[in-house]
Amino acid sequence: MHPDQANLLGNVHGGWIMKLADEAGALACMRHAQCKVVTVAIDSMTFREPIKIGDLVTFNAVVTYTGRTSMEAEVNVHAENPVTSERSHTNTAYLVYVALDDEGKPTEIPQLMAESAEETHTLTQAKERQGRRLKEKRIRESQ
Repeated sequence: MHPDQANLLGNVHGGWIMKLADEAGALACMRHAQCKVVTVAIDSMTFREPIKIGDLVTFNAVVTYTGRTSMEAEVNVHAENPVTSERSHTNTAYLVYVALDDEGKPTEIPQLMAESAEETHTLTQAKERQGRRLKEKRIRESQ
């Protein structure tokens, strides 16, 4: 990370990390769906510790849920001091994307299939998050 990406405290500005996490999540979803996607929601992004200027930052994104046209990606962010090799997990974010066809309309996507107990657990948790999102959306729309 570079000085022009710093906030007033001299750490990487959270907005840069959010942008890069969004790009990583979108790429994971595009690879899964084999089409373009747009971001429709970011559930949360909690900054556990600062990322310092000069740190190497990695974003690991995986698709954790698929609906008919939407997908959730979990993005884990790690910072590493390239001199000391000290590495820390700084963020986890859950983002939701919708797949688009060539006309920019939502399009159906391949369903995610769990192949292990761990993947089944991850998929179950993601379905619960999606259920909460839809419930919150219904509440907002009824107000």
